[in-house]
Amino acid sequence: MQLDSQRVDIRKRMRSLRKNLSQTEQKSAANALNINISQVIKVKKATKIGGYLSNDGEPDLSPAFENIWGQKGRTYLPIIHPFSGVHLLFQHYEKNSPMKANRYAILEPVLNCSHICPVAELDYILTPLVAFDSQGNRLGMGGGFYDRTFAQIPDDKVKKPILIGVAHQCQEVDTLPIASWDVPLDYIITPERIYCTTR
Repeated sequence: MQLDSQRVDIRKRMRSLRKNLSQTEQKSAANALNINISQVIKVKKATKIGGYLSNDGEPDLSPAFENIWGQKGRTYLPIIHPFSGVHLLFQHYEKNSPMKANRYAILEPVLNCSHICPVAELDYILTPLVAFDSQGNRLGMGGGFYDRTFAQIPDDKVKKPILIGVAHQCQEVDTLPIASWDVPLDYIITPERIYCTTR
């Protein structure tokens, strides 16, 4: 119960911090993130990169998407699984992809099963988060969608997606209270820093 209370408090505080960033600060952050993301993600033709569309003050990945497309990489966005309702599917995303709002009023691609990429076949996944620590621990919004989806990646898979958290620097905390189901990240990228962690 204490763990839940701590996580609720952190979420409330961090969501307030990032939502209070000005448009100028958000734009500057997006451009700086693009530079740092390009230091970690080595894009080749047909490199598969999962991402997200910003919501609730999350950092904007638009400049990073433009950069990836310019290098012939392929981007994918999460869709809430239409049957399980608790996992994510990743669907190919382009600038003109048809979109719709999901149950959280977040835009996602209109489901097209022929454009889905199995999560284990993505090369990189850029994930939003509410808070992080330097050990690669991530605190999300509380729905568990990313953790459940990442948990489906087979342990014996030789080449796994590289998991990258994306955040504003103000979202860092000294140590996150961790739950057993939390999946740690390989990198965390902010406009100011690149954290390389070990799983």
